[in-house]
Amino acid sequence: MSERERFLKQFDALNVENFQDFALALFQYQSKYNLVYKKYIDALNINCSSIDDLRAIPFLPIEFFKQHKVITQFKDFINHAAIFESSGTGSGISSKHYVPDLNHYLNHAQNIFESHYAKLEDYVILALLPSYLERKGSSLVAMVDDFIKKTKSPDSGFYLYDLKELIKKVEKLKANSNKKKVIIWGVSFALLDLAENYKVDFSDCIVMETGGMKGRRKEITREELHGILCEGLNVNTIHSEYGMTELLSQSYSKGKGLFTPSKSMKIMVREVNDPFDVKYADKRSGGLNVIDLANIDSCAFIETQDVGLVNEDGSFKVLGRFDNSDIRGCNLMMF
Repeated sequence: MSERERFLKQFDALNVENFQDFALALFQYQSKYNLVYKKYIDALNINCSSIDDLRAIPFLPIEFFKQHKVITQFKDFINHAAIFESSGTGSGISSKHYVPDLNHYLNHAQNIFESHYAKLEDYVILALLPSYLERKGSSLVAMVDDFIKKTKSPDSGFYLYDLKELIKKVEKLKANSNKKKVIIWGVSFALLDLAENYKVDFSDCIVMETGGMKGRRKEITREELHGILCEGLNVNTIHSEYGMTELLSQSYSKGKGLFTPSKSMKIMVREVNDPFDVKYADKRSGGLNVIDLANIDSCAFIETQDVGLVNEDGSFKVLGRFDNSDIRGCNLMMF
């Protein structure tokens, strides 16, 4: 059994108790076999063998995914099952995440979703993701497409700009006495178009915003966005999904923008003026660092451009982004 195969096997048994041991072992592995990450660590003159605390791990700036092929080498990493690519809005340069095992990503995403909600077969998913469908290589589209199939419902599906058809579908599903729970999974600007231009009642539905105006509308705070959507769609709360091209794990919020990380993730906060001063929790805002242990084949330790805060229990809020950072698909809210 290869070292990579051992990590994948251990990943299935990941929990709160063994998270740190797994993360430290994966760091030692990636610091040797991820050439981009290794060069970055060498440039910082860090002695990897001395690191025994997650806060001391050097986090790779997320911009490296734009200019470099960030992969952890192993014998069979020759062909890629998928290459996830960001929209590149802003600088025009896209991040690329090379994924050798698509099933690893899709099955993991399903496990995360079902641990926060229920079995996918209990839902009908109506996906309003026009900007993502209009380009190739979206990890979000790959995930939601897989979710739609796993609902095993002929009513689940994607909607481009067919807002009227989506409304008709919701009305039809509400009238069905044997109805499943409906999730309307949408990008922010499309959900706003729906809330502002149509009189609808989605009170029996889960509305899941995945963030992102994609340059289509003026940026607003998540609180303001959710207020407009709650009123326009007649729901009490808006759910949110936090993810990005460079991550294989997602986090979910069931209201007020407070995200609960999955068991494969840990979010930490760094000082704005000192990226190497990392804390497990801080009620003051700072830059968000992400440990995503699903990223066995790329880099699991990422310094994002998101600004937020982290609570003692590990839950977190995304408050905005640093100036001059690219607009991203899943976390556009300004503060």
